Amino acid sequence: MTGEPLTLLLVEDDELTRTGLHALLSAQPDLTVVGEAADGAESLPLVERLRPDVVLMDVRMPRMDGIEATRRLRAADDPPKIIVITTFESDDYVYDALRAGADGFLLKRAPVRQIAQAVRLVAAGDTLLFPDAVRGLVRARTIPAGRPRLPVPLTGRETDILRLMASGLSNPQIADHLTVGMETVKTHVSNVLAKLGARNRTQAVIFAYESGIVTPGERALGPP
Repeated sequence: MTGEPLTLLLVEDDELTRTGLHALLSAQPDLTVVGEAADGAESLPLVERLRPDVVLMDVRMPRMDGIEATRRLRAADDPPKIIVITTFESDDYVYDALRAGADGFLLKRAPVRQIAQAVRLVAAGDTLLFPDAVRGLVRARTIPAGRPRLPVPLTGRETDILRLMASGLSNPQIADHLTVGMETVKTHVSNVLAKLGARNRTQAVIFAYESGIVTPGERALGPP
């Protein structure tokens, strides 16, 4: 990878975990850890001062948890990309952090190469989305009887795009699946996010499950 290294801020209340992540990620030639925070409250002024490209955010922390910190960071001008890290894949905190605007999540036991690649992906504008895990998170939640309604109706093609997003497909994969151009897919994805009021693809996919457009047990990827 060429150019300036990507900058990271680590937000984790366990000092041993934080120190280990710092050492392992700093060993990557294209990544630089510019700061550490022990909780969400401590991370806010650090993000404003250091302007990291990506924040690795624990979810369960004292004083201010990762959900509230993510919500506040996403509300700021030019927010960083945020990856929440957790011990348990089915953690309700993760679900809430994703709804608050996190760009994806990782398990703390993930290999360092996977964590490093996740940082690169979200920094490049991709969303770190694991469809099976998102389905599991939604399935584990109690969806209220009155499902959320779409703020603005989606067209048939936009609904197809959303279903394919829920399958974890990237824009190039969606373009191949539907046999359309990349610019067409980008336009549809932008329209879907705007109509749902979603900050990123992960929020859009969660809304797709919550609203019943896609159900947790459904195979979202269908024929073109």
